[in-house]
Amino acid sequence: MRYRALVWALAASACAPTAWAHEAAEAAPPYTAPAATDAARAPAPIPPTPVTFEQARDWLYARSDQLAAANEAIESARLRREGMQRLGGPSVAFTGLGYAYSTNVDLDLDPARRALGGAVGQLPTQVGGAVGQLPSLPNSYNLQRKDENATASLSVVWPLYVGGFSDAVRGELDALTDEALADAAGNRHALASLLVQRYFGAQLAERAAQLHERALDAVREHDAAAQGLLDAGMISQVERLQAQAALADARHQARQARDAAELAATALARSLKAHDGVQPASPLFVHSRPLPPLAQFIEAAQRQHPGLDKVQAKKRQAEFLHEAQEALRRPQVLAFGSHEVNTVGKPNWVAGVAVRWSLWDSIDRNTLARASLHKVAQAERSHDQALSDIALLVEKNWLDVEHARGQYLAQQTREDLAREVLRLRTAGLREGTSTTLELIDAQLDLARVQTQRAATANQYVQALAALLESTGQSEQFPQYLAQADILISPRAP
Repeated sequence: MRYRALVWALAASACAPTAWAHEAAEAAPPYTAPAATDAARAPAPIPPTPVTFEQARDWLYARSDQLAAANEAIESARLRREGMQRLGGPSVAFTGLGYAYSTNVDLDLDPARRALGGAVGQLPTQVGGAVGQLPSLPNSYNLQRKDENATASLSVVWPLYVGGFSDAVRGELDALTDEALADAAGNRHALASLLVQRYFGAQLAERAAQLHERALDAVREHDAAAQGLLDAGMISQVERLQAQAALADARHQARQARDAAELAATALARSLKAHDGVQPASPLFVHSRPLPPLAQFIEAAQRQHPGLDKVQAKKRQAEFLHEAQEALRRPQVLAFGSHEVNTVGKPNWVAGVAVRWSLWDSIDRNTLARASLHKVAQAERSHDQALSDIALLVEKNWLDVEHARGQYLAQQTREDLAREVLRLRTAGLREGTSTTLELIDAQLDLARVQTQRAATANQYVQALAALLESTGQSEQFPQYLAQADILISPRAP
């Protein structure tokens, strides 16, 4: 009995100050703080801002460069479609022309002169003599002409029939816009999953750090008790060294856990572009009840997965491309007209209807048509494959969520056992039936089990985020968080 009392007294002395320590503190003169240095006067660091998951999601959506780039792509596609709205309508053009010219022409008059001389010789003598007195024609003559002028005209071209080419172009641009929207939706779902990973990863790291630090505090107390037992000659030097080794290991693990928590917090803050740091306020969670049936999630994925929307947009692009190629094989009819606007007198004008129909072309239109039909078939096959792949992915994620939920609930027994062992080791140390090292092991084992359960809860959360992403329902994650009946905060006992 005396030995057990001595062991318990020494263990308790590590947790409470001794009487002589109180007396020394009372007898000591009051402590006077030294003058504050420049470093001491420096402003205290700004504490991180508590942020709920929904707030973090809003910040991420508002500040994400990836989403901003996707929105720019949507706007570009929308404006391109808007710019082609009047394709196939009339076009009016103004043409103005100002010019100056100079022409020089050398005329050979020798044949005319000889012909004229022969003709004069056949005339009567009286007439021929009178004509002979006229000046003779030169052998050549240089003709020069210079002038300046300006003209202007209005011309109109109005396609009356182009075989549906304009509608095909507009349809393909609509499909390109839908593809940009599907890409943006996919990026939004991926960012939501990334936020879940970093937000609750930071929560898990903080939980692990606090559990290790709590265990370190307990190990420090037990280490001090072991030193007291050694001084009293109740334990050997080997047992004391074992306690010191356990303390060193606990200190190292606590430092590692704290570094990991700070790194995870930094990653989250950078994702949110929060320069002052953030502190997650929404805890890890698990649902004790099973998820809705798998078929419900598969049906939702087949209805609203952005990947399927993108495949459908690709199919429509291929269909409209085929339609545009077919339109080039049809006749084209257009009306045209032109009217001068700056002439003196009656202006010149022209108006009419033109028809163009390619009867033979160096391009093999039939082969191109078959190629475009194969693109349509490719899109259809891709859609069928995507349906199968997405259903398989949804099933995998659904099973991952259920496995993580079952594992977390099953680990409750393991945590209860660790707590009971710690209670027995604590009582055994009081009674002298347990050693300090056994108590330290029990304390560390409880921290290890609680860390494993927190990691399992994080697996549940990550699997749930992946499931919602694969079904196109990432926006519903906060609802699952609000409905959770098991919450694991970093400071939970």
